Amino acid sequence: MKPLTPIALAAALASTANAAPPEPDARPRTTTDAAQQQAVQDTATDIASITADRGIVTRPGRFTIEPSFSHAHSNATRVAVEGYTIIPALLIGLINISEIQRDIFVSAVSLKYGFTSRFEGSVRVPYLSIREDLREREIFQGTPVDTLRESSGEGLGDVELAVRYQLNDGLDGWPYLIGVFRAKAPTGDGPYDVKQRVLTDNSGNPIGIELAERPTGSGFWSVEPGLSFIYPTDPAVLFGNLSYVWTIKEEQGFENGGTVDPGDVVRFGFGMGFAFNERTSFSLGYDHSVIRKTTFEHNNDLFAANFDRIQVGSLSFGLSHRLSPATTLSLTVAVGVTDNAPNSEITLKLPINL
Repeated sequence: MKPLTPIALAAALASTANAAPPEPDARPRTTTDAAQQQAVQDTATDIASITADRGIVTRPGRFTIEPSFSHAHSNATRVAVEGYTIIPALLIGLINISEIQRDIFVSAVSLKYGFTSRFEGSVRVPYLSIREDLREREIFQGTPVDTLRESSGEGLGDVELAVRYQLNDGLDGWPYLIGVFRAKAPTGDGPYDVKQRVLTDNSGNPIGIELAERPTGSGFWSVEPGLSFIYPTDPAVLFGNLSYVWTIKEEQGFENGGTVDPGDVVRFGFGMGFAFNERTSFSLGYDHSVIRKTTFEHNNDLFAANFDRIQVGSLSFGLSHRLSPATTLSLTVAVGVTDNAPNSEITLKLPINL
């Protein structure tokens, strides 16, 4: 056999050193795939969680503390007319026009814990500070003088408990499907827990109720089952949610006893997000709520508080930045697109993973 030259020997040794059995390589590739899959989940969670609680469930054994602060501003004009029309363009009577400006500040702390790889529990405790300014003229009086009234409210809001369960693994082209069940307790002061004053017209007929201070809660128990999805498609992430809020009716609000049945709510939303890099992402979403009419029952008589469904829709823009491996800062700006939605809402969140 012809002896190998030094160059050929070096080449043979190099090829022998680089040739590895397939079994040892299988484990690193599996670990790499798992790490990539986890990175995709983390990115999807960061993007989808900017506008709402839509991320994939918390990892098992992970505890998350999420302080947040939000400010919502509303400006609305209300018109009340007492009179009659001779022709469609001519009105005989009194017109009352009032302008309402409302600012709501919410400081909240959310606690989340991952019990398993698919099951998560959370609790949210909010604290509200509300200020409302009302500018109007004396009701149903022919006076050119405007009156200014201020009212406010501050205190604990409605505490919220929620559980989330991930239904699938998001493989084979399927999105992550997550079931949600949320319950809200009436821990805040509701509209019937604060002092009220009945408004009447010139004939003494009741025409409305005025609250002495702003309520910080709904005053009713409510439960909300829902379903959300997250679909990572590089470089974007698509997300959406659908839920139904059932508010339990209670006997309150009337001196001689009565039942108030708040309108149930249908909620849905959708959006998409982009990851600019490993630390910063942007999200754009839309949320809409359809509130059914509230009814009052007193002495077997049924009254409706609102005769039509209330539409509340908002368009949101979010920005998220990972400050550290355990901390992310997110900012969301929502703009109301319907008459009953807040004009603007700014939310700042700082989830800390332990």
